[in-house]
Amino acid sequence: QVQLVESGGGLVQSGDSLRLSCTASERSFRTYTMGWFRQVPGKEREFVAAISWNGEITRYADSVKEARFTISRDNAKNTGYLQVNSLEPEDTAVYYCATDNRSWRRPGSTMSDYDVWGQGTQVTVTV
Repeated sequence: QVQLVESGGGLVQSGDSLRLSCTASERSFRTYTMGWFRQVPGKEREFVAAISWNGEITRYADSVKEARFTISRDNAKNTGYLQVNSLEPEDTAVYYCATDNRSWRRPGSTMSDYDVWGQGTQVTVTV
């Protein structure tokens, strides 16, 4: 089974940007849908963005919008990315990447749509 490792989180100020990475252990990653979610203590894990196996289809949560969040992937590196600009304290969360091997279907927006999850990377935004 593919393993996923997130990186790139950290402590930043409002208005800063971060590029989160999700590195997969297997080349099969290139055939999988990839999604990003985030979670704060006491709340449900929230969908952020998703991208199809070939990068041709992207999907974003209405609550985050494409203006600040950009999902991408480099299958040659078995890596996916989430670029986040103009960070706000409300963006503070643990960010998770996940994959879905049933890539014939529309990239999902719920946790149950995904099969494998990374350990998460912490993003903390101060005022």
